[in-house]
Amino acid sequence: MNFLAHIYLSGDHDLIKIGNFMADGIHGKNFDIFPMDIQKGIILHRAIDTFTDAHPIFRQSTKRLHANYHHYSGIIVDIFYDHFLAKNWNNYSDETLEHFTIRFYQSLSDNYDFLNEKTQKMVPYLIKQNWLMSYQTVEGIEIILEKMDNRMKRNSNMRFSVVELQTYYSEFEAEFTAFFEEVTAFSKHKLQLL
Repeated sequence: MNFLAHIYLSGDHDLIKIGNFMADGIHGKNFDIFPMDIQKGIILHRAIDTFTDAHPIFRQSTKRLHANYHHYSGIIVDIFYDHFLAKNWNNYSDETLEHFTIRFYQSLSDNYDFLNEKTQKMVPYLIKQNWLMSYQTVEGIEIILEKMDNRMKRNSNMRFSVVELQTYYSEFEAEFTAFFEEVTAFSKHKLQLL
């Protein structure tokens, strides 16, 4: 799962969303400097990642990419799945994606001092380029993949995976739909335990 899914799966609590959003930039167990709800978001993020990486449907999606993209396949599928969430947003929320996105961007600004340094540096680009809304289109996904490709130390070639997205579009979408139902139930249960 990528940014949009992690934020969505956090329920309707701003600080849990923020913790879940910035968790990839926080390593190890030393995150007790953050408010408790941000800590919950970090824990939730890690639980979602563990659930996702081991899930047979997610693994089926990554296998389709593995020959060309190797260990980057999981990152690519995370982004593809965010595309299908954004594209089919009305199936998952009564709130428009635009309103959801605006509220999250405002929450990041309102809670800027709680963000780790890596996230603070990323937020202006996220908002200016409106990453979360850009997931709705294949063209937006292509731009995101190109940006990620440019940030990788080795040439991952992720930018070219849009070809597979278009070729196997219905297969990826069906896998996302089945998987997302399960990860949503998992996340709701995990949130109750935190």
